[in-house]
Amino acid sequence: MLRMLLCGLCVWAGVAIAAEPPETDWLALMPKSDQKALEQMPEIDHNSPESAGQFTGKGGLENPKGLPAVMYSTKTVPAMDGKLIRIGGYPVPLETDAKGRGTLFFLVPYPGACIHVPPPPPNQLILVRYPKGLKLADIYTPLWAIGTLKVEKVSNDMADAAYAMDASTVRVVKEEDL
Repeated sequence: MLRMLLCGLCVWAGVAIAAEPPETDWLALMPKSDQKALEQMPEIDHNSPESAGQFTGKGGLENPKGLPAVMYSTKTVPAMDGKLIRIGGYPVPLETDAKGRGTLFFLVPYPGACIHVPPPPPNQLILVRYPKGLKLADIYTPLWAIGTLKVEKVSNDMADAAYAMDASTVRVVKEEDL
């Protein structure tokens, strides 16, 4: 009887360890002051040189002048540093391996971000490192990224990010996940 109970506990513990963490909302990565500033933001005009695909150098697409400071915010939530999370988003590919699998990409909260103007604020972008790689059909495929989130400022030719993740799992969102 005791052996069966111990085996049952081992199986239960295995399931608990293998379970994914609960979903993290993108707003959890943004301080309350930034959330409030976003709520008060004016309508954005998408008629800019970047909408035609003209890049402005390091940091990617240039936000139109006159946008509120929240659109450039690198303010983070310290409590999120080192936290194991699962977050849904869309990939902006940066690097692939020899088999064409995405190994480095930005995860963004909505499809077309970083292609569309203006890009999300840096505290709404996560640089995802995933050495296993994932074959990405297209950038409009929603993904789950699971791993430990780090407060890490990253800047490259595409965009700036305030967070990074060394993902343990990246997978396509399935209908049953919703």
